[in-house]
Amino acid sequence: MSTDPAQNDTPSVILVTGLSGSGKSIALHVLEDVGYYCIDNLPVSLFDALVRDITVNPTKARSPFAIGIDARNPGTELDRLPGMIKRLRDHGVDCEVVFLDAEDAILIQRFSETRRRHPLTDDGTTLEQAIKLERELLEPLLDLARLKIDTSRTTLHELRELIRARVAERESGEMSIMLQSFGFKHGVPRNADFVFDARCLPNPHWHPDLRPLTGKDAEVAAFLGDDLQVKSMLSHICDFLTHWIPCFEREGRSYLTVAVGCTGGQHRSVFLIENIAKFLTSQGRQVVTSHRELP
Repeated sequence: MSTDPAQNDTPSVILVTGLSGSGKSIALHVLEDVGYYCIDNLPVSLFDALVRDITVNPTKARSPFAIGIDARNPGTELDRLPGMIKRLRDHGVDCEVVFLDAEDAILIQRFSETRRRHPLTDDGTTLEQAIKLERELLEPLLDLARLKIDTSRTTLHELRELIRARVAERESGEMSIMLQSFGFKHGVPRNADFVFDARCLPNPHWHPDLRPLTGKDAEVAAFLGDDLQVKSMLSHICDFLTHWIPCFEREGRSYLTVAVGCTGGQHRSVFLIENIAKFLTSQGRQVVTSHRELP
């Protein structure tokens, strides 16, 4: 798979947006490193001029672009973006919206640790109020986003790898599928398209020799792989995805996130995600795996 976007003849534009403190700058840096022409905090009026330039002559457009647009634009300006994106797509331009988000408590913690000022705070607006206002202003962009990334529990290194794997290295026209294991006791991933619950399956946690291991270890894989319930759930999930992924592709979806959870996110969900990944990879799918609760 080529990681050089310049080798793709189809013009492409990626809009990187989301909450302040969620990692937008990191995402843009990753895309810049792999050859995207990046512009941060672009006013919507200038994006409109870029749209006109690309749609007039797509073959001569400097491509690909990665554009950072956020709530520093007036809300009335942000409302114009859906029409601009539709114009790009109608002219054959691969235009994607990547929305980065995080829990309010995490955003507050990040601003407190870095001592940065939120762009919407002032003498009469607290940080909490600014975050709430920002969410309201960005609602039109959230609705447009085909890829939503919650960075609440994501390290800088993990976010870089995620952007590289799901965005920078995605072949044009190919769907990028994220498979994520998680523990229900730590909360359900907010951006998953499908969530499967594996808590009904036999739990290796109750076996002292398996408890310190994970679903990636051979002993746990042997324990779960021999169980008929586990085999049945794995088969049903794979059949479900085989049936429905093409339906999403026909609707023009470029990204899909599938999450499997168990109680702690260490054994059953990890085992299932690893095996679902093997199955989809054997079908020629572009797959990225993430085990949220594993170190």
